[in-house]
Amino acid sequence: MLSLPNILTLSRIFAIPLLAYFLWWPGWATGFLVAFVLYCLMGITDYFDGYLARASGAVSKLGIFLDPIADKIMVAAVILVLAAQGVLRGPYVGDMHVIAGLIILVREIAVSGLREFLGGLQVSMPVSRLAKWKTTFQLVALGSLILGQGLPDWLVTIGDLEANVPHTVGLTTLWAAAVLTLITGWDYLRVGLKHMD
Repeated sequence: MLSLPNILTLSRIFAIPLLAYFLWWPGWATGFLVAFVLYCLMGITDYFDGYLARASGAVSKLGIFLDPIADKIMVAAVILVLAAQGVLRGPYVGDMHVIAGLIILVREIAVSGLREFLGGLQVSMPVSRLAKWKTTFQLVALGSLILGQGLPDWLVTIGDLEANVPHTVGLTTLWAAAVLTLITGWDYLRVGLKHMD
């Protein structure tokens, strides 16, 4: 039951409180850099637990159950802590960037509920290619936002606006992820509605 892929998945879950701890202190650039390294390691284990499980034929029910949960908890924890610390803030719209994070969180909860409902009907809902792009944008966005706090002096000036490069990349890709979240969420909902009375 506790194969190497499952241990990697569990390590991601157990690392989430540590990740949140390093993100918790605004202005502590070193903490954010440590959080960025930890976030990247968690992403690498996410890739390898699935790869190893498929390559070794060790795909288990525990792994199928834990892997998406680990991903969703990590994403939710990072979005919530970054929002609480005022990191989801940018020029022109201030903290309205929190809305992009909220869209992502609501979609994750809704799709999880939909998958649970359809699972009871023995209906599978495979991950679409667009949903994989959404996940990629989402992971890049959160990593960039963390890195921006770790490297506060990585600035570029455009006209009268001075912007932190990774932070700006993070906010841009967060909105891209939010848009793809709405599209893929609607696609999943359409599939689910066909099986509802």
